[in-house]
Amino acid sequence: MKTKYELNNTLKVNVAMSILLKSLVILSLCLLSMPGEAKKLYKYQDEKGRWHYTDKAPSALQSKEFKVEVRQLKVATKQRVQLNQIGEKRQPEFVIRNDYFGPIEVEVVFAEQENVQAAPALPRKFVIQPGVSETLFELGAVNEFQGWRYALSYRYSLGEPSAQHDAQAIYYPPFASYRKFQISQAFNGQFSHTDEQNKYAVDLSMPEGSEIHSARAGVVMSLENDYFKGGTDKQAYKSRANSIRILHDDGSMAVYAHLQVDRAQVYAGMRVRAGQLIAYSGNTGFSSGPHLHFAVQVNQGMNLVSVPFRFSDRQRKLSEPKAGQWLSGFVVD
Repeated sequence: MKTKYELNNTLKVNVAMSILLKSLVILSLCLLSMPGEAKKLYKYQDEKGRWHYTDKAPSALQSKEFKVEVRQLKVATKQRVQLNQIGEKRQPEFVIRNDYFGPIEVEVVFAEQENVQAAPALPRKFVIQPGVSETLFELGAVNEFQGWRYALSYRYSLGEPSAQHDAQAIYYPPFASYRKFQISQAFNGQFSHTDEQNKYAVDLSMPEGSEIHSARAGVVMSLENDYFKGGTDKQAYKSRANSIRILHDDGSMAVYAHLQVDRAQVYAGMRVRAGQLIAYSGNTGFSSGPHLHFAVQVNQGMNLVSVPFRFSDRQRKLSEPKAGQWLSGFVVD
């Protein structure tokens, strides 16, 4: 997962510095850190004939008295990483704000550079923990008697670059103990498991609304809960699947995708145990039908890369998932 932004700045001697932050992608600035409802518009007419339009759900009494229409609203992508300037205008310093509940790796480079230098020198990669970092670098003119101009760009990847997935880690079937589902697409699946992020992913066919349980303990690093559409148009739906990302103790991250809108049972920053109910399956994002997409990923060279894993059966035997295989859920100790 990568996003890129640019910061343009021009300085003339004895002229105040003006700074303009330009995003290459237009993003919202909201941070999802607690359980949130998908955005809905409620429309109803009261006893006096007045129409009401609100994003607040009417009370149970109002819902009984008036006919209420509900419409799902489109939501913007959340901006969770920002490069921010602090310090003096003539010698700006920069920090990074990380709104994920887990570490990220960020690379900052000069996109344009005229009579300006950075200390420490750029390009440079930084590992940023949740929250606002300490000062990472500062800029200044090479020749202070001349104007200077620069543009900064940055990209990031989720996870620690040094994380090593535990090949012996136990992953439980990610659904209720009383259910049984078939693997429709496994490792190297030709429909959508052809890139590095999804090479070792698994798709489980299941009806919408099926309980999804965590396959392994960890911390909810991020979640998307507001998307309500899906389809096979990759360009339109690739990044619009409801999902939950759970950070494991070894630094790897499990992704549960195509979840049902507005039904996450956890919140970002929450510690979950293996086998805990976290969401319900859906058909959101790039999807040809209701299913759960599950993968384990690590950060390798500023790229999210999926890694092989094994599911446990009721006898605690570990095996690599295979297409066509039926998995049975069971109570996690």
